[in-house]
Amino acid sequence: MKLRRRMRINVRGKKLYKFINMLHDSGIGCRRQFCKGEMFCGDIFRRDLKAVTAIAEDCGAELKAAEYESFGAKIFLYRKRFGLFIGAVGAAAALFWSSQSVAVIDIQGNSAVSDEVILAALEELDVREGAFLPCTDLRSCEKELPFLVDGIAWAGIRQKGNRIEIQIREAEPKPPVLRTRIPANIFSSRDAEITDVCIRSGQLLRVVGDYVPKGTLLVSAIWEAYNGHISVYHAMGEVRGKYTETVSFSGAFSSEEPAPTGETSQERYLKLFGLKIPLFFGRSDYESSTSEVTEKPLVLFGRELPISTELRTVSETAPTVREYTEEELREKLMERVFLYEKNFLSEDTEILSRDIKTSRNDDTMTLAVTYELEGIISEERELFVK
Repeated sequence: MKLRRRMRINVRGKKLYKFINMLHDSGIGCRRQFCKGEMFCGDIFRRDLKAVTAIAEDCGAELKAAEYESFGAKIFLYRKRFGLFIGAVGAAAALFWSSQSVAVIDIQGNSAVSDEVILAALEELDVREGAFLPCTDLRSCEKELPFLVDGIAWAGIRQKGNRIEIQIREAEPKPPVLRTRIPANIFSSRDAEITDVCIRSGQLLRVVGDYVPKGTLLVSAIWEAYNGHISVYHAMGEVRGKYTETVSFSGAFSSEEPAPTGETSQERYLKLFGLKIPLFFGRSDYESSTSEVTEKPLVLFGRELPISTELRTVSETAPTVREYTEEELREKLMERVFLYEKNFLSEDTEILSRDIKTSRNDDTMTLAVTYELEGIISEERELFVK
């Protein structure tokens, strides 16, 4: 398809040669010319049609013109369709922006330092998804990143198209400073029955099966030889034991809690190469609310593109007095019991049994939970020798 607009002209008249001479004298380019009888044919550019028409009128000749199919002619047909023009300009701008902005940040080589911590530090250095690459100083970023994040000894950053690859070399962890030269005894931290001992240094004073009150000396750092010579060590080891622990959880039958009012609003965003573009007007003016976010990525040929839509549903809440039945309140308190066991009992502590006693009055219910546990009961205390 031709790019420039060209016209095919047919000229008829008695003064045909006068027309041809005037056309040549005017300097207008005309290709593929030939005469047949009283008709002249040729190809001219579309921009010269007005001048050729004026020459034909001066010579009293009849001119007919037809335009060849060309790219310029097709563009001319759509000259008043502003939507197409704006869409084409927008697509070109989006294509340019996507080719010059960060689409993916790939972090490699880190194990102790999480990706979230590194991405947060990079954002402080203006390196994020959607950042304009020509305005991003990657050389400076790789020098400053180890100073911003503890645990990173070296960072290398390189660009591949609109993809940023970050190689991380983590610092070797410093060996813990052990205060093993300071004399220390091992005492019992609880009232417990000893179930297991593992002593690496010191003199064991209690054995498995002994019941020891809290504060009992279990491993002594002082060793007296048969000849009366006294040596002082740093006692090291672990002593496990069985012990009981009681925890109470209380709750009211009537409490004020936020509850949904039924009013909701939706906020939709277009996430384009890291940019978050709102597709709505105004915002919800709820005093208190909860929100739920769902994101749907654009998938092409089974691969997710860095383009997605995000829907945020905002639900209004208001303080509401809620009345609990005895069964509902007990279930709520049991959730607190399980959270306590998950968060406050150490991993090396084993629950041997659990006894739950319920008591209530007109306003509240209380669960008294008595645990029988097995875990480490030993603790070190420094021994100061004059």
